[in-house]
Amino acid sequence: MSLENEKIKILGDFLRSRRERIKPDHVEMVGRFGRRRTPGLRREEVAHLAGVSITWYTWLEQGRVITTSREVIESIGKALQLSSEEHLHLLRLANYGGDGDSSPHSEEINIGLQNIIDQLHYPAIIANLRTEVLAYNRMASEIIVDFHAIPAENRVMARLIFTHPNLRNQLANWKEFADFTLGVFRSYFDQKVNDPWNEEFVRQMCKESEEFMTLWRLHDVQQKKAILYTFDHPTAGRLFFQLNTFSHINGNQNLHCCVFTPVAGTDTEQKLADIQK
Repeated sequence: MSLENEKIKILGDFLRSRRERIKPDHVEMVGRFGRRRTPGLRREEVAHLAGVSITWYTWLEQGRVITTSREVIESIGKALQLSSEEHLHLLRLANYGGDGDSSPHSEEINIGLQNIIDQLHYPAIIANLRTEVLAYNRMASEIIVDFHAIPAENRVMARLIFTHPNLRNQLANWKEFADFTLGVFRSYFDQKVNDPWNEEFVRQMCKESEEFMTLWRLHDVQQKKAILYTFDHPTAGRLFFQLNTFSHINGNQNLHCCVFTPVAGTDTEQKLADIQK
């Protein structure tokens, strides 16, 4: 299958996943299309709301439509009640996102970048869009997970969040963080069709983690943003962080730095200082 055809198929899968999650009682159409037998909206209902033909929309979900206008894509997104993140993802799948390609491969981290995060008193990592952790400081290994003990090829946050027992047990808001991590990775994955690394990673993770597989099938997407990270440290107790992400490091849009900043009004800052003594 060609790269473009594969991307069209992903677009169709995403539309279907969004259509099936909408509660029908939010759309007054029962009388028009008869009795409902399945959850979510029918294709006919989405087509009607978007102002397109039923046949054309069906073809779009089936990956049989090669190109379409941005206006039509916008109408479909509105009909499916997409969030702002989902809307952006849809535009990118339809080649209206405006993002350039970024390298899908692991980068060599400049020693200067490692020196920068080593100076931080807060946990910090540098990762790529695959969520591979390419650099980390001492506090990251102390608070997040012991990266030193993990082989480099397995330092992937989308893997560790589901498979590392300590991270799973000590992360108090695990579900929120897992949804965020996988949503960000899904946004990247759908833009990089036919990437052997991505495909093999997802296949392996679906075998290793039923929770990963369940979330993956939802097609939920997220963009990087500040989120809360609540961690139960074995000696320091509960710690509260805001995860802030800085993207496009030195012009490389594939790299980003994540800094776990103590939440104001908590004793997290003092506890970190005690850990570092």
